[in-house]
Parts: sequence; C-alpha cells; structure tokens
Amino acid sequence: MRKLEHRPLANLPLPGILAMSVRSLTAALPVDGRQSPTALAVARGTARYLHALGYGVIGELPLPSGRRADLVALGGNGEIIIVEIKSSVADFRADQKWTDYRRHCDRLYFATVLDVPRAIFPADAGLIVADAFGASIIADAPEHRLAAATRKTVMLRFAHAAALRLQALADPQGPYAVET
Repeated sequence: MRKLEHRPLANLPLPGILAMSVRSLTAALPVDGRQSPTALAVARGTARYLHALGYGVIGELPLPSGRRADLVALGGNGEIIIVEIKSSVADFRADQKWTDYRRHCDRLYFATVLDVPRAIFPADAGLIVADAFGASIIADAPEHRLAAATRKTVMLRFAHAAALRLQALADPQGPYAVET
C-alpha cells in the first residue's frame, strides 16, 4: 500500500499556473448552501492539506453514477482520491451514499473534525481529521486501482468541472452555471 507523501509547498507542480490562476482572481467561490459551517471548514482544511501534498482538488464533483463527491483529488500520476466529509455522527448515520464512491476512485477517505469518534468510520476507508486551516491523515486508505476507462471518465469530469469553474470566476457574467 502506497502512503501519501508530504511534499513541501515550494515543490508543488506547475507553481506558476497555480499562482496565476488563484492569486489573480479576486472572486470567491459561491457556497451552495447544502453544507454546514463545520463541513465547509473540514473541506477547506482537507483541500489545503491535499494541495500541499501535490494534488489538485475540486469540491462537489458530479460522478458518472449521478452522485456528487464532496472532494475529489487528482494526483500528478493520475491517482484519484475521493474524500467524503462527515461533520458529525448524525451526518454519518444519515448518509450512506459514500459506498458508491469506491467505484470512482483509487482511494476513499472520510474527513471529519476531532470531536467525531473514529470508531464510527469503516476500517476499509482512510480517515482524515481537519479544521478550516489544515488536516492530518489518521488512517491510510487501502488502494483499489480503477479500470482505465473509469479513470478516464472521472479525469475528464474533473478537468471539465475545473475549467468551467475557473472560467466562471474569470467571467462571472458568462454562461458557465451548468456542470454535467
């Protein structure tokens, strides 16, 4: 099982592109209203952590099955990670759609806050504990490599959604509201 390696922020892939696209845009991403403040904080901290590890991260990505993954991370080697955010025990118990996510990633993680008991999460998924400013992997996720056709489909959805969202930030009055 390959462990996620920590990479210093100075060694991020394509730093010029990241600096240009993120720092030059002043608009904030819209909040869709479905997430609690706790879930938003966990998503932010987890995304920051995964970016520091060299992954590109996008939130609320529509999957081929019709579900939406909370966070999808794409590594430079094509590895796909899905992170399902659970802000409380009640949130975990109320929503079991995450079982479908395994079909669309190489590794599945849950991300939560420190107060949520670790014992509620399945042993066959990874666990990340996060706050709004960062995160830490508590348990590694087992690898289950995707078939090439599935990987291509998820990567194309990732690229398409990321491009639409970036263009929508650059051109807020443009026709970029709909993602497939």
